[in-house]
Amino acid sequence: MNITVNEELLAYIDPLTPEENEALERSLLAEGCRDALVLWGEVLVDGHNRHRLCTQHGIPFNTVQNTRFTSLDDVHLWMIEQHLGRRSVSDFQRGVLALRRKDILTARVQPAPAEASGSEAADVSGKPEPVPTMGAIAKSARISNATISQIEKIQKSAAPELVAAVKSGTISINAAATVASLPVEAQVAAVAGGKKELQQAARQVRESKAVARTEPETPEGVIARLRQTITELSAENAALKARLAELAA
Repeated sequence: MNITVNEELLAYIDPLTPEENEALERSLLAEGCRDALVLWGEVLVDGHNRHRLCTQHGIPFNTVQNTRFTSLDDVHLWMIEQHLGRRSVSDFQRGVLALRRKDILTARVQPAPAEASGSEAADVSGKPEPVPTMGAIAKSARISNATISQIEKIQKSAAPELVAAVKSGTISINAAATVASLPVEAQVAAVAGGKKELQQAARQVRESKAVARTEPETPEGVIARLRQTITELSAENAALKARLAELAA
């Protein structure tokens, strides 16, 4: 049968790392493809990496249809649930997936009221799935409420380079959420400086905020704000120098 790879679905979940891809390839070559690929009609929903490697090496595989999907949103929600249950998914990835689930449920159009049928079950079945609270989102991702809030901040404010640093483990979720409060240029410059530069940027932001909260009008508070400004300007200057070097090259 024909199998269609939907590029949007392929990109919906973070790709395997080179190490994970090599491990999966070794497993398929040694043991074959034990788990069936999940299809929605001809569209591949689950098993993109197995499909790619099996096709590459001529390894047989089985498929199974999921007949419960009625829309692409249903497919997304199912994919999210599948990946939330996998141990190999990082805390950051689980948080991102759980927030995606919340966005889908929030954006869904409310269905029209079910026609009266005298059946209480019919009324209940017509109700949409409720939008989860932040606490429920954190629980589904198996992380704390504070962590899910930090991940949401990273999604909203972090530069792509900073997000990549979190995914790679160069910086923690907590520190990345702190650095995400800096201007984008300062974030990029901190990432370019490596792990130590990121840690220093996060520490300086925390110290500045702590002093500003407790002693906003004292000389210490003024000095802290000046240091923060210097940090941001230095980072922007470093980013501009790097950009000029690229243009000159």
